[in-house]
Amino acid sequence: MNIFGHIKRLDLVLAISAIFLSLMGLIAIYSACISSGDFSDAYRQGVFLLLGILTMTVISFFDNRTIRENSAIILSLYFFSVILLIGIFFFAPEIRGIKSWYMIGPISFSPIELMKISLIIVLAKYFSRRHVEMYKIRHIILSGIYAFIPAVLIFFQPEFGSVMVIVAIWVGILMVSGIRLKNFIILCLFGIISLVLMWSFLFEDYQKTRIISYVNPQEDPLGAGWNRNQALIAIGSGGVLGKGIGNGSQVQNGFLPEPKTDFIFSVIAEEMGLIGVTTLLSLFAIFFWRILKVALDARSNFSRLFAIGISISIFFQVIINIGMNLGILPVIGLPLPLVSSGGSNLVFTFIALGILQNMVVTES
Repeated sequence: MNIFGHIKRLDLVLAISAIFLSLMGLIAIYSACISSGDFSDAYRQGVFLLLGILTMTVISFFDNRTIRENSAIILSLYFFSVILLIGIFFFAPEIRGIKSWYMIGPISFSPIELMKISLIIVLAKYFSRRHVEMYKIRHIILSGIYAFIPAVLIFFQPEFGSVMVIVAIWVGILMVSGIRLKNFIILCLFGIISLVLMWSFLFEDYQKTRIISYVNPQEDPLGAGWNRNQALIAIGSGGVLGKGIGNGSQVQNGFLPEPKTDFIFSVIAEEMGLIGVTTLLSLFAIFFWRILKVALDARSNFSRLFAIGISISIFFQVIINIGMNLGILPVIGLPLPLVSSGGSNLVFTFIALGILQNMVVTES
């Protein structure tokens, strides 16, 4: 098959929606750099965007059946990801109290993003062969081990937000695979008990403070409640048309915390207004519609579960991030996929899209 014929068979709507989301993020990142005069983050994000698009295109040429039919490759990828997570504790620098990135020269690399894809592949493989046996509790336990190992390693980095993504991927694929209602209720009760124990014995003081500030942000408006309040001010002041790129007072005056990552949604709301937010949400709606279409059109259970797993992972992060910005969820440090600054998240999202594109070509 020639290159142009292959590209015509790709889901171009999915690709274009992802690229437009990334371009909106790039504009917001550029705006957040104006006040400091340092545009290195914007330039770096642009390079990662080009790398992501190229990677997505290249991966779309590789037949996913080579992976899904070889358990050794899947397990090797999973355990390689686990080893990288372990290595974080020994070789990664500590940045603001967190060890989550390897530094390779000026470039940082987060193995958590690779772990998300590896876990989805492992679970898709596991449940695609056992979906008719989901009434057996042992499949819940065994699949849970695959999620438990990275979840523990990530928790002690500490990155609780990413732990929630890992759990969401596992629970989401479990539900789609046909878990029995009784077993699901037991799982929920176990989750509640685990959270209570984690709050009592494992949560750091700053993690508890974030949750308490979410419940009562006015108790410490200049401390723990600052992020939430400034985000709401930025969103509310944008109006319909926004203040214009580079003109947002919260962004340019430094009141909005982490404007390039956690609170980039607030940057878009303040400077692009309701029109910008509507455009962003519309692009995400198109994006998720096309991923679900890949799942519905897939001919194999593996491909269907992989597509659903990717949609769960990204959708969960989108909901949590926007909820953080709107003040309806606690701040747990999750970026907005495709939009927030961060090369690892951006590139690995496009890698996942490349695998989906290959499924469009080979199975739809």
